[in-house]
Amino acid sequence: MAGENEKPKSDASAGGAGKPKKRKYLPHARPARKGSYPLHPRVEGFFITCDGGRERQAANDALSLLDTFYEELTQGKSSETKSEMDAAKPVNKITKFSDSESSDSEENSDVENANGGELSCEADDTSAKKQRTETEPVRRTEEKHIDALIEDELKDLGDRKKRHFVTLDSGCNGCIFIQMNKGAGDPSPSSIAQHMMSSLASSRKHVSRFILRVLPTEVSCYASVDEITKEIKPLIAQYFPEDSSTPLKYAVLYEARANSGIDRKTIIDTVAKSVPEPHKVDLTNPDKTIIVEIVKTICLIGVVEKYKELSKYNVRQLTIQPKKTPDS
Repeated sequence: MAGENEKPKSDASAGGAGKPKKRKYLPHARPARKGSYPLHPRVEGFFITCDGGRERQAANDALSLLDTFYEELTQGKSSETKSEMDAAKPVNKITKFSDSESSDSEENSDVENANGGELSCEADDTSAKKQRTETEPVRRTEEKHIDALIEDELKDLGDRKKRHFVTLDSGCNGCIFIQMNKGAGDPSPSSIAQHMMSSLASSRKHVSRFILRVLPTEVSCYASVDEITKEIKPLIAQYFPEDSSTPLKYAVLYEARANSGIDRKTIIDTVAKSVPEPHKVDLTNPDKTIIVEIVKTICLIGVVEKYKELSKYNVRQLTIQPKKTPDS
């Protein structure tokens, strides 16, 4: 019979669940982390390359390194502020009695002992109460002062604007950005990076397993010709003045990441045209190097010295110990 030849329908097809399941694919790009602070224009800091997948470890090492070299450059300022803080703290003063007071107390004690020792007990009680009343307010004020200092320090750590260096998400693998909240009188990112590389080149001390290049950023804007032309003018006037008696040789270093829609030659020509006439281009032995880094839609610009001599500001290459020859 026809009913007997028919195959029984499965429960899945009968219930309408016989449709093929959607395949789940892993995304190629990393998902955006909640609470991350993305890189944006009008910030100063350091563009740092690192090993892929080690961005978090590299950011921790970079924050520690930058704090260390920042304190070295501002050592005089930090020592002054520390002395001022020590002077502001309440101090428990130790009262020293003179010889006359001690002799008077000895005479009084002799009189009290002659009277039977009753007055000595009362004198001890009053002196102990007086000592407690003198020391207790100092301790309370000191405890309040320390608690207030701890609370202020915790607030400063929680407020990103009060930290010298904070991490921003660059959005590219193997790249991080450390923003510098520059205050009045603070050194520029270029001077901090220059000091760092010079110190590492002389000491050859290994400082990080993950950090590669540390490039200062003093101008950040959107990656367009109009924005770059407008924002780069103060930086060029600072490093390449028009009335300079000694013309400087410079080179423009360009690199783009996660952005293929911008013409490399157009950006290089835009930066080179902003430098005034007395200064000349020299790609072989420049006095200063203008670094242009394109990260997605953000353009990062900085000026460095001795770029090739300092291993292109590569921390790993600077800290490699030279091999010993058999003669040595």
